[in-house]
Amino acid sequence: MNGQKGVGVVETRTVRLFDAESPLHLVRGGTLSQVDVAYETYGTLSPQGDNAVFICHALTGDAHVAGYHEGARRPGWWDNMIGPGRPLDTDRLYVICANLLGGCQGTTGPSSIDPATGHAYGLDFPLLDMGDFVTVHRALCHHLGVDTLLAAFGGSLGGMQVLEWALTHPEDMRNAVVIAASSRLSAQNIAFNAVAREAITRDPGFRDGQYEAAGTVPDHGLSIARMMAHITYLSEESMADKFGRMPQDAELAPGFGADFAVESYLRHQGETFLERFDALSYLYLTRVMDYYDPFERPGITEAAAAQGVRFLVASFTSDWRFSSTHSRRIVRHLEQARIPVSYRDIETAGGHDSFLLEIEPYHETIRAYIDNALEALR
Repeated sequence: MNGQKGVGVVETRTVRLFDAESPLHLVRGGTLSQVDVAYETYGTLSPQGDNAVFICHALTGDAHVAGYHEGARRPGWWDNMIGPGRPLDTDRLYVICANLLGGCQGTTGPSSIDPATGHAYGLDFPLLDMGDFVTVHRALCHHLGVDTLLAAFGGSLGGMQVLEWALTHPEDMRNAVVIAASSRLSAQNIAFNAVAREAITRDPGFRDGQYEAAGTVPDHGLSIARMMAHITYLSEESMADKFGRMPQDAELAPGFGADFAVESYLRHQGETFLERFDALSYLYLTRVMDYYDPFERPGITEAAAAQGVRFLVASFTSDWRFSSTHSRRIVRHLEQARIPVSYRDIETAGGHDSFLLEIEPYHETIRAYIDNALEALR
């Protein structure tokens, strides 16, 4: 990170953006009478209000995108991208990140308390749509006094949120940066999500989604879902480099435990995931991804074309979960609508998780794009 210091110690804040007098009406017909949102900000909003960047997080992310919480040892999940002198330079930018609707890190989701019953929503929580995430993000921007974003950024599910936001409300932003994302999941991706949900719902501790009231937790199912998903986030090359066929202990002792290092690693990923994520959020958020298909909506690109919002779409050569084909499909639709779009397919062995890594060509692409966006304001 070029020796640059990060944003330092930060604090997650929470705001109630919707209430009984002004409820959130959802795309699929449900209503939430109370929506709290956890968020963090870094840097300072310019007097002109033109330097704000909104970060939309991926499936298991949260609002803590940069810096350190008091007493914590690990930084935010995209700390290598955000801070003084980094591609998203907080000496020049005002960066916002929020835990999305349906999440479990401070924003209202299925594990939250339903004001009408005093108990966790469980499966009574309404089904969500990508547009609902955008509605809540827009409400947070309004709360923070941000009328127009310099850019919205997102990787994976975050990139899908950015795409939806830019297509439906292009007046909200000058630039949209969509990284390692998809506009329509393939059958294979839907299948991965389906198996993960089956692992969770078949866990005896799931109790039809009312596990909090029952005093149980579907830990086994959720950890297996995470283990399987994590395999898809890495490339075969990166797993070979990292683990190969190394034994977990000094030598292999054939059995049915974690004999190989990769097995132990996946178990660790599954176990630590239980400390920060909720099974119901996993169900709801993956289902939103399954149904997302914006370019099937007639006229969906017209507003963005008229507004002139500019896109950067980036993919990674080793990403097989959301392969470069997914990004090229987005680019093709944007080009057909005569929407300004730049595209870069970045050579890397890191797989889908490359969007989280400090890869020089990737970071330089983001840095150059933001430099140009700021220059255009002058």
